[in-house]
Amino acid sequence: MQTKERVTDQAATAGFTWGYENGLRDGACEYLVRQLQPAAPAKRNCSVLYVPQGFEAIDQGVIEALRLTVREVYVAEPARMAEQASLVRPDWMLVLNGLHVFPADHLEQVDAVRSLGIRTAIWFADDPYVTADTMYIAPRYDAVLTHELSTIQMYRERGCAKVVYMPLAVDQMRFKPMTVEEKYRSDICFIGQAFWNRVEMFDAIAPYLKTRKVFIAGGLWDRMRSFKELKRFIRMGWLPVEESIRHYNGARIVINLHRTTETGKDNKNVLGLPGRSINPRTYEIAACGTLQLTDRREDLPHYYRPGAEIETFADAEELRAKLEYYLTHEDERRALALRGLRRTLVDHTYTRRLQQIAEVLGW
Repeated sequence: MQTKERVTDQAATAGFTWGYENGLRDGACEYLVRQLQPAAPAKRNCSVLYVPQGFEAIDQGVIEALRLTVREVYVAEPARMAEQASLVRPDWMLVLNGLHVFPADHLEQVDAVRSLGIRTAIWFADDPYVTADTMYIAPRYDAVLTHELSTIQMYRERGCAKVVYMPLAVDQMRFKPMTVEEKYRSDICFIGQAFWNRVEMFDAIAPYLKTRKVFIAGGLWDRMRSFKELKRFIRMGWLPVEESIRHYNGARIVINLHRTTETGKDNKNVLGLPGRSINPRTYEIAACGTLQLTDRREDLPHYYRPGAEIETFADAEELRAKLEYYLTHEDERRALALRGLRRTLVDHTYTRRLQQIAEVLGW
């Protein structure tokens, strides 16, 4: 039987180790963030009307980056974009996604804006999962930006004159390293909707997850065969962005598993286009200074170096093996996460992305 003194000593040792490891991480992250603060770009002599989709994590990052990039920025609700455009007469109207919250007369409003001589661009953030809609929306705009490689040729074939491959990015003022309370700490974290491919993956690694401190959040997780076994780890329903950021920061590893592109499986990818490009969550997790394990997408090596700035997996067996490896190799886990943070701050902020958009659209 352990003595009270021995238990106390063990607790003190564990507490010291925990504080030391987290102190190293927090200090290194703070150093990188301070060192890599970008200089404000020279503003373009251009005015832009921005129409948000309602994706909080993206819209605010784009708006703030626009304010650093162009002379004047206006923001309009989707239902009033033509009215606002006629009042402020911007040089360009930039629309995010054009889905879900946009009104039935969305495309008629775009036509009205173009009739005023105002150039229009749409940036699709949900490709290729909603091509049933986007293939009809895209031709009504002067320029189409998409983060998904597989849709570029499709938009050109639909008659779009200017189609640009434009990856998404991260709002580094929101998604950033921070010290969080114990309630946000976990070994393994996943935040997102339980699309069927995710259900299959998490069912496959459920025996391993039961041995770790896990946090899962999102809808439809009761689809899993192992839901009852993992229920204590799951927060059902939508998680506010600020809470997601805290959980990313508190996790030792965050899993990023892209949704399936298979037609009819929780998507409207009627053309059956493959998923070749990474999702915005890739940048958001990396910006929090946390190690990320993601499934492989074709364009990932253009944005992060697998095995050096981000880690990947191909199937459940490899995911389980890499979870175990990095949870037992703390120095390697922390170093890889810090390299991912550095790459994100240098190359993948919305400030950087809006500069690229300004170049290709001629602002």
